[in-house]
Amino acid sequence: MILYNVTVSIDATIHEDWIRWMREVHIPEVIATGCFLESRLSRIQGEEEGGMTFSVMYLCPSQAMYDKYQREFAPALQADHAKRYQGKFAAFRTLLNVVDEFKYVG
Repeated sequence: MILYNVTVSIDATIHEDWIRWMREVHIPEVIATGCFLESRLSRIQGEEEGGMTFSVMYLCPSQAMYDKYQREFAPALQADHAKRYQGKFAAFRTLLNVVDEFKYVG
């Protein structure tokens, strides 16, 4: 499994629009590529001057599927985001290989 994390710091004055667009448009479009199993949108605790920071995590079944996403879908999806929020965000991406999973079984 691959965990693809996108950390986005968004201008506080537009964060509500950004969250709505992420929920209603961007994340559904990423999931619709068929390259990811699920996604989580989280707000990172602790404020940055003038902005709010979020983590968007996508769970991918394999490196091959992640590579397909990067090759076939990411450029256009990232360009849509950049065009819509130009000058109002900073983002960085992290790729993690899941070594093991542990779940509460009660």
